Amino acid sequence: MKSSDLPLNITADDVATAAGVSRWTVNRAFKKDASISSKSREKVMAAAEALGYVPDLRAVALASDRSNLVALLIDDFANPHKLVMLERLTRALRSRGWDTMLVNTLNRDDTAPALLNASRRRVDATILIGIQFDDEVLDAAYKARHFKKLIVFARSSENEDTISISVDDRAATIEIAEYVRDRGYRKPFYLAGPRTDSAHLSRKETFVDFWMQTFGETCDSVPVPAYDPILAADIVAEAFGGKTRAELPDIIVCENDALALGTIDAIRHRLGLKVPEDIAVIGFDDVPQGESPNYRLTTYRQPLTDMANYLVDVLESSQTTQLDKTFIGRMVVRESA
Repeated sequence: MKSSDLPLNITADDVATAAGVSRWTVNRAFKKDASISSKSREKVMAAAEALGYVPDLRAVALASDRSNLVALLIDDFANPHKLVMLERLTRALRSRGWDTMLVNTLNRDDTAPALLNASRRRVDATILIGIQFDDEVLDAAYKARHFKKLIVFARSSENEDTISISVDDRAATIEIAEYVRDRGYRKPFYLAGPRTDSAHLSRKETFVDFWMQTFGETCDSVPVPAYDPILAADIVAEAFGGKTRAELPDIIVCENDALALGTIDAIRHRLGLKVPEDIAVIGFDDVPQGESPNYRLTTYRQPLTDMANYLVDVLESSQTTQLDKTFIGRMVVRESA
């Protein structure tokens, strides 16, 4: 049959007739966990492909208690790691039959309305990837109770209404701190990211505590209000411009790679120094840019694929509590430190 001969609105009844099965069998063939023989499913799928049939997902969702749709709320697009997280998450979701609705939360004031709007779309879960989700925002979203699960991804959350899936920040930072110590650095400086009230990172606190307990010395630190390489470069240039060599740190430990890339740019192009000969740099995340010859960044790689696959396990679980999980990554050593 030519494509021009096909009816414009193919229905499940058309597929059932072409496959020689019942409409009920067609409906079950498109349900992920439905009980149906492989032979029947193959007949339905072959007929559907030949006719160009696509099931109405909205109708399927209304007929069940699951929409297989999740909302991804994300901010901080200046951070290149967000794109890596999006790729891993959407790959894991699509491979197991889940679709996504992407929402760019522009700022903190936009976050609460975005969460409530997502909850009205009959999504099965809302996944938060960002820095603007404090307790007030999370509480407002959860009270709507229009979604089954509220997941904070790649950050730990102490909010009891959320499910937190993250790297073990403490274990990772201790591994970084031990690396710094064992390589003989003795004047570290910590470049931290924005401070948040609920979903947060504990990297700076862990490093500073480790250094105090190991050497009895304070590790100076300064925060950057966003994970933005350009902003990080400005702050590093301002912090160390005009300093003598004796006043400079021998290594800058950065809360993530976005800050580390900006730090390297500032050391080389704003301060006129070399990495790692004058100041070494360590990041966190292992973004693709860090591997380039321009940076060769020593960093800590989060196991994003494992984290994303676990997130889908959480979506498909009937449990709603005790689902928080932390993961262990690994150091990636390159020439920057």
